[in-house]
Amino acid sequence: MEEKSMKKSFSSLGFRFLIGTLVIYAVQMGVMTIVGAVKPEWLQDTTISLILAVLPLYLVGMPVLIAVVKRMPGEAPAKKSITPGQFVLALIMCFALMYCGNLVGTLITTVVGVLKGSAVDNALMTYATGSNMIVTFLYMVICAPILEEYIFRKLIVDRTVKYGQGVAVVLSGLMFGLFHGNLNQFAYAFLLGMFLAFLYVKTGELKVTIGLHMCINFMGAVVSVLLLKAIHLEEYQEVIMNGADSQAVMDYMMKYLPGWIGYMIYVLFILAVLVTGIVLFIVYRKKLKLEPGQIAKGRRFKTVIGNPGMICYCVFWIAMIIIQMFPEIVTAITGNL
Repeated sequence: MEEKSMKKSFSSLGFRFLIGTLVIYAVQMGVMTIVGAVKPEWLQDTTISLILAVLPLYLVGMPVLIAVVKRMPGEAPAKKSITPGQFVLALIMCFALMYCGNLVGTLITTVVGVLKGSAVDNALMTYATGSNMIVTFLYMVICAPILEEYIFRKLIVDRTVKYGQGVAVVLSGLMFGLFHGNLNQFAYAFLLGMFLAFLYVKTGELKVTIGLHMCINFMGAVVSVLLLKAIHLEEYQEVIMNGADSQAVMDYMMKYLPGWIGYMIYVLFILAVLVTGIVLFIVYRKKLKLEPGQIAKGRRFKTVIGNPGMICYCVFWIAMIIIQMFPEIVTAITGNL
């Protein structure tokens, strides 16, 4: 297949995802604007704000994105079942990637926060810790994994795997990571997205990646949040910031001892999974190879990303990430208009 034809195909995919993205933003902004004019107090409630952001996304935005992308022809990878043991190993590897990526993302945003003199806002953590747990569970553990896996694994991989498994895997991870719109999530979403795409390429079973995604979101958005609430993290930070001595800190921890025990077990679990996952990647590195595609080596970036559609998609989301990190820039610009 000619390079020109391949670039046209990737460009079309990029533009279609961009159209879906713009529809999502337009609908969400429209709903927020209307609610802000009619019931502004609703926007002060974290749970209601989350619902108002999610409903337009799932009822209008993502269906439009799916409809637009599905018009492109695609072919799913051959199906191959996996054993429960293989699923557990894949889950451990997913956790390792998530925690490594999260560490990198947190480090970068911390450095950015220090340089600009104020912390980078983590909207996801705000929603997760401040929203009703049932709403959080339905959104992050049920709805998000199903739709995100369908869109960023099936829709993308089915339409790009013919150009090479590696191309499909990296592109799926990149577009998935960028779609989160913030640096806190990009690092781990990119790594995790690539691994989930790898599993979909090798198994052809979307239910495998959906199941893994659900487990990951459950631990990150439910278990960890419940444990942070159990140790009353904000109160702990106030104790530390007020310069309390070691006895005061110990008294505080004893006050919420069951929560701290659970939190310490969770930290040990993270360390164990992280080390085990890294070991598994080393042991199974030869099985992580992907079949080469039609794009010549050295021409892949130019063909896959260096086209109008993909450039526009990437530029849009990179701009969103920068705005999320430096909202004061937007404030300054709009204030001068």
